[in-house]
Amino acid sequence: MNPNKALWEKGDFTRIATGMRSSGEALVGSLGIRSDMKVLDLGCGDGTTAIPAAKLGADVLGVDIASNLVAAGNRRAREQGLTNILFQEGDASDLSDLEDKTFDLVVSVFGAMFAPRPFDVAKEMVRVTRPGGRIFMGNWIPNDPTLVAQVLKISSAYSPPPPEGFVSPMRWGIEADVTERFEAAGIAADRISFDRDSFRFEFPDPPSKVVDAFRLYYGPTMNAFEAAAAAGRNADLQGELEDLFERQNASPSKSTTVIEATFLRVTVSVPAA
Repeated sequence: MNPNKALWEKGDFTRIATGMRSSGEALVGSLGIRSDMKVLDLGCGDGTTAIPAAKLGADVLGVDIASNLVAAGNRRAREQGLTNILFQEGDASDLSDLEDKTFDLVVSVFGAMFAPRPFDVAKEMVRVTRPGGRIFMGNWIPNDPTLVAQVLKISSAYSPPPPEGFVSPMRWGIEADVTERFEAAGIAADRISFDRDSFRFEFPDPPSKVVDAFRLYYGPTMNAFEAAAAAGRNADLQGELEDLFERQNASPSKSTTVIEATFLRVTVSVPAA
């Protein structure tokens, strides 16, 4: 199995995504989506951004490599009575089943950044965007002091070394790397813009319970705990993560968790024909 598919099917990211709904909706609301638009959401999970886009009236296709998340997205769409959205399996590095110049807006929020072959990801996103359309990415930033970058950093310290040739997904949070990848796909640097933004995680549980959710359902953290257990360091990893979540929790109540995480907003304006 594709290791990326195995990683994201291993847990159940829907358990984490429940804490991301309000920020996903707010982010989508900032993208200028209209009812006459065709939108592609890459690495869409169960629809944290795809479903709000459909609620704005756009014709939405959500693509994710994990079959369990695709099924969850289609189930959520049915439950909400949305007929203008479809979720299907696919790899952001190879969208060969999608036609050229199809979408007015291609969105990927913490999704395509985890796909292998980043230059192919950029090329495919550009290929399927219509002339005059836009690409929007939300990407975590390496070594950022806020939540997700630190979760991934801590997890990687306990995990086995990556295979030879592995390119860290966090490099999508480096402006120079993003520019290089889109330039290789034919986009001039002056058509690529960047900004910093924050994404809020909100859970009705205390930080220790949220760490448990990451341990049980979030693929990268699950792998880290497996490796830590094999080395007799499970308690160390648990302690580091609980300390991180406790320190970053901004909730006025100790029984709930609210944490802001900084990310890089990338906007690419595809030239008109």
